[in-house]
Amino acid sequence: MEKPIVGGQAVIEGVMMRGFGKVATAVREQNGNIKVQVNPVNSIMERFPILKLPFLRGSVSLIESLILGMKALSFSAQAAGEEEEQLSDRELVLTILFAFGMAAVLFIAIPTFGAKFLHEITDDPVYFNLAEGFLRLAIFILYIWAISRMSDIQRVFQYHGAEHKTIFCYEADLPLTVENVRKFPRLHPRCGTAFLLIVMIVSIFVFAFLGWPDLWLRILSRILLLPVVAGISYEIIRFAGRSQNSLVRLAIMPGLWLQYLTTREPDDSQIEVAIKSLEAVQD
Repeated sequence: MEKPIVGGQAVIEGVMMRGFGKVATAVREQNGNIKVQVNPVNSIMERFPILKLPFLRGSVSLIESLILGMKALSFSAQAAGEEEEQLSDRELVLTILFAFGMAAVLFIAIPTFGAKFLHEITDDPVYFNLAEGFLRLAIFILYIWAISRMSDIQRVFQYHGAEHKTIFCYEADLPLTVENVRKFPRLHPRCGTAFLLIVMIVSIFVFAFLGWPDLWLRILSRILLLPVVAGISYEIIRFAGRSQNSLVRLAIMPGLWLQYLTTREPDDSQIEVAIKSLEAVQD
């Protein structure tokens, strides 16, 4: 039987793991102790099994992961001593909406507006859409590179590396010890960074033949088609994460290379936190 899939996310001074119907966040407190919060995952897909179908489950998983990730970040900020209290449900919703709005401006509005300057070269809408897609990809990579240069973010990226190494160790059926975890690579094919890169690439092909209407219609069409793009991308990365085919491995290499920016080699104390988080969802 295939092992249950476990996913994770780096947070402030800690790691969140999701699997076995639970989500656990382990955070290193200022006094050196590790604080662990465990909650059940009440997925809407359990109440509406139709949402588990391929190409539907991707969008649902993305939204649920975003909500769980924001809650884990809020808990980690409070546990690490950077915030006095966790975000309320209202503050959580407003934060997610603000993040989505900023992403829409950066990765949708700006690229589709910038592509219009190709009018001096061609009037073919396919070329406009392709140029928009590659501009979006360039902005995404530049954004990742820029935040990877920030000292505070680099520590989070160390926990990101610890998360990947720990999941690799779990998938290899080895005991979760610091020594075992340390020897695994920090680049994982199911990483969210790889998923976002696939989203950028898939969107190029999905949007390529939509024509070139007014700016507001272009932005609206991109937003409305995000579930389609997310659904296709989810199935690709899910398949790639389980496949041992050499061609599939070659195809996902760019997503692995990008993780050199979003992960760092963790120290033993950070690996210990990641292990506590994964043990909490397995328990």
